Amino acid sequence: MFSKRTDWKLTPNRFAQAQADLRAAGQEVLDLSLSNPTQAGLPYDGEAILKALAQPEAMEYDPQPKGLLPARQAVGRYYHDAHGLYGLDSESLVLTTSTSEGYSYVFRLLCNPDDEILVPKPSYPLFEFLADLQDVKIAPYPLVYDGGWQIDFPSLYKSVNHRTRAVVVVHPNNPTGSYITPAEVEGLNRFCMEYGLALVVDEVFLDYAHDGAARSSFVVNDAVLTFTLSGISKISALPQMKVAWIAVSGPEEQSREALARLEVIADTYLSMNTPLQLATPVLLDQRKNIQPLLLDRVRSNIRELDRQLAHQKTCQRLLVDGGWYVVLRVPALQSDEDLAIDLLRKVGVLVHPGHFYDFSNDGYLVISLIASAATFREGIKRILGVCLKGPSRLCRQTRAAWMLQRLASCFRR
Repeated sequence: MFSKRTDWKLTPNRFAQAQADLRAAGQEVLDLSLSNPTQAGLPYDGEAILKALAQPEAMEYDPQPKGLLPARQAVGRYYHDAHGLYGLDSESLVLTTSTSEGYSYVFRLLCNPDDEILVPKPSYPLFEFLADLQDVKIAPYPLVYDGGWQIDFPSLYKSVNHRTRAVVVVHPNNPTGSYITPAEVEGLNRFCMEYGLALVVDEVFLDYAHDGAARSSFVVNDAVLTFTLSGISKISALPQMKVAWIAVSGPEEQSREALARLEVIADTYLSMNTPLQLATPVLLDQRKNIQPLLLDRVRSNIRELDRQLAHQKTCQRLLVDGGWYVVLRVPALQSDEDLAIDLLRKVGVLVHPGHFYDFSNDGYLVISLIASAATFREGIKRILGVCLKGPSRLCRQTRAAWMLQRLASCFRR
């Protein structure tokens, strides 16, 4: 009765079941997987946000496939004010309800059934579901860590074939927090030109550079056909206000054709609602209040993590440049899922196992940096308490394997 594209395993996995069991038991959990900023205890200007949603013009229906012009112009002003980009043409923008919908539009635009999209690994697990729903296949290309994350270009070239249509990059990556460097931009453009591919760039965390330095946006990438996705879910920390967009750039003829086809796709769905479009200027301006608070929270929690890590040598924080997450490398004494379940059941701390983000090996936990300071401090203390006790309980053979892992880690630095 149902399509193959939705033939997912719907029963809860062990990790999800462990969470459900604790909730049913009413046990308190320190959530270090937090991705929802509205639950992070931050002050929002609720009066201004709600007032923006109650404009009288919302009673009129004026369907515009790309989105209402004032909303698109507000997006252009955001790129001007936040990133110094002048003259972004509002006609190059297509508003969507979310970046997920933006991916859907772009995949539909570029791919026939069973065509392939190259996606980074590790990265957010959303791509697999989006690809399934669009009858598209994904092929991973690795990011490698050597004192910092970088694209493995030799592996990227090995991943391409005659069904490949585009390369997805996440700038900065979620969860590694690594930005695409200028040299990598050049390499990606060369690669896409050589194989006739498009670039699909997710920039939802672009504004959250931990050092405060602005990073370049792909919305001005003209070398190849480029689709840049972003939205206020992260920019203004308002995931419940569904405003996002696709910015199209690249060679003029390709961009014009892409926009014409995207307009038809958008016209077919007409999913953006009028109140949110009218509120977009106000919602984007909310970033000026909330981003400094989030960045202060992120930086403070990284300092606390480093303070606690300084007292041991077993666990290591990987370099992170931006975003709301950090990767913690821990002894691979069991699967990441088993470790995450142990942390949940034994000490009441919720973190994401590395395999959730498609890490190739065990020994990685992904931790949110937007939890409250008290929650984060206590959660890290409990995590390290479990991880540091692990090696002393091992049999001799397993302890030797753990030591070899530590030595290999040292040689890679």
